[in-house]
Amino acid sequence: MHIKDILNGNRISFSFEFFPPKSDQGCLRLFDNIKELAALKPAYVSVTYGAGGSTRNLTHDLIMRIQKETGITVVSHLTCVGSTSEEIHHILENYRKCGIENIMALRGDPPAGSEKFVAADGGFSHANELVSFIKTHFPEMGIGVAGYPEGHAETPNRIIEMDNLKRKVDSGADYICTQLFFDNRDFYDFRERCEIAGIDVPIIAGIMPVTSIKGMYRMAELSLGTRFPAKLQRALQRAEDDSYVEKVGIHWATQQVLDLIDNGTKGIHFYTLNQSKATREIYSSLGISSSQSLNR
Repeated sequence: MHIKDILNGNRISFSFEFFPPKSDQGCLRLFDNIKELAALKPAYVSVTYGAGGSTRNLTHDLIMRIQKETGITVVSHLTCVGSTSEEIHHILENYRKCGIENIMALRGDPPAGSEKFVAADGGFSHANELVSFIKTHFPEMGIGVAGYPEGHAETPNRIIEMDNLKRKVDSGADYICTQLFFDNRDFYDFRERCEIAGIDVPIIAGIMPVTSIKGMYRMAELSLGTRFPAKLQRALQRAEDDSYVEKVGIHWATQQVLDLIDNGTKGIHFYTLNQSKATREIYSSLGISSSQSLNR
């Protein structure tokens, strides 16, 4: 099922993101967590993409295993990094044969050691080019793109940034899934700016609870420009150790989710970091045992 159909059919959708582990032990731990999270009946799950050959295969293997063992709709991330259009066509053809119907189309970050993104010879420089390619050659596939409520680190001009986002949507994207944020006002402002720009596809909010101080710094590195509100920082500073940091982070994320639900958000996407505890506790705090309870 296409994600746009899920979004149109539900009052609100909850979904989860995973990344492919690099070890057999990591895979075993991940699938223990996936089994726990599958009981929450997410609308779909997504799997991030490794641009290199071995990690690319890990992405494919994880997607196929999730689809086979859980029956949950899976979205595969696909980036422009290090791939020619022919290679991307081959990847998409394999997904089509395996029954994968949804792609999250991203430009991707520069490879490790590179400061600037450089397209592969015969590849794509921007996500809208990838979206257009998928739409042309695989029109049956659903396509999502990324949005940045606090702004993209490489595009300091917010007006140009919205032009870039509209270009992705006009190229054929069905929905937008945002980068993580900690202040819902940033999301609501982003949603309103999309409306002003004439972007009328569903927008899914990305949520990631802080579960440790080290993890918070890692978030800041991975999501350049992410703003940690002073109120959240004060609460984390009071925490005696990481066990209390986790409680603070889960409480903060739960309040975000409640507010997003009350304000008509079409979907909430949990960046799980391959763990299940924080997401399960958010569900429990919401008073629900599965995502289906939200659409009764």
